[in-house]
Amino acid sequence: MTSFTPAAGRASLTRFYDPLIALTRERVWRGLTAKHVAPQPDDVIVDVGCGTGSLAVLLSRTEPRARIIGIDPDPAVLAIARRKALSAGVRPDWRVGMGDELEGIVDGERVDTVVSSLVLHQCPMAVKRAVLASMHAVLRPGGKVVIADFGEQRTALMRLAFRVVQWADGKADTQPNAEGVVPELMREAGFVGVRETDVVATVNGSISLYVARRGA
Repeated sequence: MTSFTPAAGRASLTRFYDPLIALTRERVWRGLTAKHVAPQPDDVIVDVGCGTGSLAVLLSRTEPRARIIGIDPDPAVLAIARRKALSAGVRPDWRVGMGDELEGIVDGERVDTVVSSLVLHQCPMAVKRAVLASMHAVLRPGGKVVIADFGEQRTALMRLAFRVVQWADGKADTQPNAEGVVPELMREAGFVGVRETDVVATVNGSISLYVARRGA
């Protein structure tokens, strides 16, 4: 993968990303994501497409003894993430890289949990598959994946609200998410025990939480 969709869909909107995401009931779904990650002391947790670092910072504050690695291809959002972490008094390990290249980025390091939020809906189908395969490859046997992203839009109201996301990120990439493809792709990548644990209705459509593991 040689290109990526910037935060908020356009590079010119990067500085507005955090205020925009706050409108999506961010505290609710990020809190649920952190609950499912449940960081433990000495865990190695990789945040794929960490963006401006909100989740990585939250996880670092939740369990300061865990090692949080935040990966994103966009140096501009990582600069924001570094400032945010400094202000919060935590020190995640920030790395520039693509979500389908995780093996090279973590360089053989044991990974207990992979987490990702609002990334897959921006990716073409081939890239969704590649990112999930890369997540599976870096996890230790029995390791956990937690994904928070726009999932199946089950009501007319949520489908209408989701049009805002499709305007920003393109219908071709986002529509498979709206049709509920993520759990199927997770199983294709080799994850077991795939389940949708929560659905959070927002002004931009519903965000689903998916949890699964790499087989032992």
